[in-house]
Parts: sequence; C-alpha cells; structure tokens
Amino acid sequence: MKTLKQTYLNNKFFFALFGVGICYVLAFFFPVMMWIANSLLVFVLLLTILDALILFQNKEGINAQRILPEKLSNGDENSVKIDVRNNYNFNINTKIIDEIPFQFQKRDFLIKKNIESGNHSLFEYILEPKERGEYSFGNLNIYVNSPIGLVSRRFAFQKDAKLPSYPSFIHLRKYELMALQNEFLLGGIKKIRKLGHTMEFEQIRDYVQGDDIRSINWKATSKTNRLMVNQFQDEKSQRIMMLIDKGRTMKMPFNGLSLLDYSINATMALSHIILKKGDRAGMMTFAKKTENKVAADNKSGQLKKISEALYNVQTDFFESDFGRLYQDTKYHLNQRSLVLLFTNFETLDALNRQMKYLRGIAKNHLLVVVFFKNSEVHKLLNTNPENMQEIYDEIIAEKFEFEKKLIIQELRKYGIYSIYTLPENLNIEVINKYLEIKARGIL
Repeated sequence: MKTLKQTYLNNKFFFALFGVGICYVLAFFFPVMMWIANSLLVFVLLLTILDALILFQNKEGINAQRILPEKLSNGDENSVKIDVRNNYNFNINTKIIDEIPFQFQKRDFLIKKNIESGNHSLFEYILEPKERGEYSFGNLNIYVNSPIGLVSRRFAFQKDAKLPSYPSFIHLRKYELMALQNEFLLGGIKKIRKLGHTMEFEQIRDYVQGDDIRSINWKATSKTNRLMVNQFQDEKSQRIMMLIDKGRTMKMPFNGLSLLDYSINATMALSHIILKKGDRAGMMTFAKKTENKVAADNKSGQLKKISEALYNVQTDFFESDFGRLYQDTKYHLNQRSLVLLFTNFETLDALNRQMKYLRGIAKNHLLVVVFFKNSEVHKLLNTNPENMQEIYDEIIAEKFEFEKKLIIQELRKYGIYSIYTLPENLNIEVINKYLEIKARGIL
C-alpha cells in the first residue's frame, strides 16, 4: 500500500491511453484496428509495469536534504538549498516541491531538473520573511521519472522542520565596515565626519604627514627636538539605550514590514555598531508598560541577549503610556545616556500630549526621537498632478508633511534631537546620528 501511495501516473501514460482509445474508436469502422488497439493496450500496460519496477528496484533511489540556515533574518533575503543525489544506474528527471511555511503564501513552488546517474545537484531558492517567530516546513517532496517517463515515484524528506526568524542580522557586517571608517553615506549625499577632539587622550606619538597640526604637543616637541602629536580615541563605555514603542501606531505596514519590525531591525544594526565602538548598548520596549528590558552593557553576548529579547516582540494595539515610560526610564537609567526613542507621531497634537514626558527624559539624557515618513505620502509629493483628484491628493500630502515639520521644530525647541526618515532608510539614519553625536562629543 505504501508503494502504491508513492506511485503516480504521468501525462505520458494518459496520452498513451488516449491513443489506444482512438484505436478502439477506429475499430468500429475498420475491424483490423481492434487487434492493433488490444496490442497497444497490452504494450502500454507492460511498459508501465516495467517503469514502476525500474523505479522501485532501488529502495533509496535518491537521497536529498534541505540545507537551512541556523535562523532566518527578518526582512532580508535568506538562502535555502536543496541537495539531491541520484543513486539509480540511469538518468532521472525530477520535480521538486518543497512545502515551505504558510507565512510566505507561495503555492507555486516547483523546480525541474535532470540528474545524471551517480551525480548530485544543488538547488537554491530565496525566502524573505516579513514576520518574526517560528516557521514550520512540511515535506521536501521529490518526484522521480525514469527515461520511460510513464510513472513517477515520490520521495519525502525532512518532514516538520522548524526554523526561527530573528530580527535582521544579515547586513550587520556591512554596517560594521562602514562605521569603522567613521563615515556613512546615505544615497551618496550625506556624509558624517569627525568635527573635533572631544575624545579621550590615548598617547603621544611622532608626527606623520597628514596629521592635524592642531594636535601637535609643543611641550613634547621641545623636549625631543622632533614634532610630536597627541593621539585621541573615541570615548568609550558611553551608554546608549533604545526604547521601542510597540503600541498600535507601530503596526502600520510598509513594503510588508511593520514600523515595529523596522525599528527592531534598526535596533539590532545600531547595537552591533555600538558594541564595536566599545560603548554600551541596551534596550526596552513599551506600550501600557515597559518590557523586554536589557540593561546597557558591552559584554560579550550582549548582541545575542538583545536579539533574544526582540525575537518575539509584537504590537499589542494599546495606546502607548509615555508617562509610565518616563517613570521607568528615570528609575532604570541613573546615568546620563543617549536615548533613541522609536515611535511614530502623526500630528502635532499627538506629540504635545506626550511632550512633558519627553522633556522629562531629555532633562537627564540626550534624547533622539525617531519617527517615520509615510512612503505613500512621500510618493504623492514627488508626482506631477494631472487632474483635480491628484491635485487634491497632493494638497493633503503636503498638509501631512507640514505637520511632520512642525513636530521636528517643536522637538528642537526643547533641545530634543529627531530623526525623520523613510522606513527603508532607518538603519543608516540611526547609525549616522549615533556617529554624528560621538564625533561632536555632545553626549
């Protein structure tokens, strides 16, 4: 019974039966065709049995495995590989149907390949998750045809494999290399550079051509009778805390990811840079209360701790309580820190309702409020309207954009920094701001 369940008749078989059927129809007019039809039917049935015997003579006709990464990177392209080896003594045609997790809504998965006897083939496909959490794979189904091609045999491998999807981590190395050069480019326009010597003194060394003459140590120069300069390094062990709003406003989706997911991915990217710079990274989420707290530190394993804390954070659709956030921040952050607050204010009124709490946080810390441009509104601002409806849409978009500019001005009035960015540019923008603040020594 199990063997029968693994056997499938191919299109070639039905085409052959169709040809036999035509012969039987012709037999009504030409009696000689009856003999031909009977002979063809017997031949097709014998060939089908032979095809099945060839396929099932080898219990392990093929070996296959799905090669999965240790975990998926949310919002990124993740590579999944399938390795298939042909153990038959003849070439085979294969159809590979992988039962990928339902979250991807991909129902047309099919890979076709001819594999020579004794050889193996490696296939690759891409998955781009849009949610954090656990993803469950079904069977890796491989349908095998012999050169006869009347019958297919199904092989099933690796049923019920599970794979977690974590906040984005694939591009961390790229951001690290850019940060080590102390410059970041956004769209080839924006460049952050060091602005002064508001850094820790490291040592006195010989002058090298290209050194800033303002760093010459004249006292050491007079003693050694050669030019000596002071060498500085970035101030380290500064505390950077990231606060992520997981209220209902952060559920808004752009390009398949919610604002919460963009904020979580940016927190991971920035935490990686912070730790590489020798500073202390920490985070917490908030809505009705603060949760997922990770104290600012730079010990080994800190990035993993932050990743685990963010792994399954979801919006809870409540109105975020900034008063509770202010109280918990005051209690947990007892030393001056750089605080990046990921949230989304759509109107000036929404900001003004929370301004007293933001000012309270900014009184003891360097506060940067991160909020988002609406990409749909942004598109409307960059189109040429051609009719009354499009003119009306553009006017509404300009109103929304003007409201956001008022929010930036209101924050600036109270000494609060801001990042106003498209969701897809968030990672680079927050890292830019962090490097800029370190370069200027304003923390």
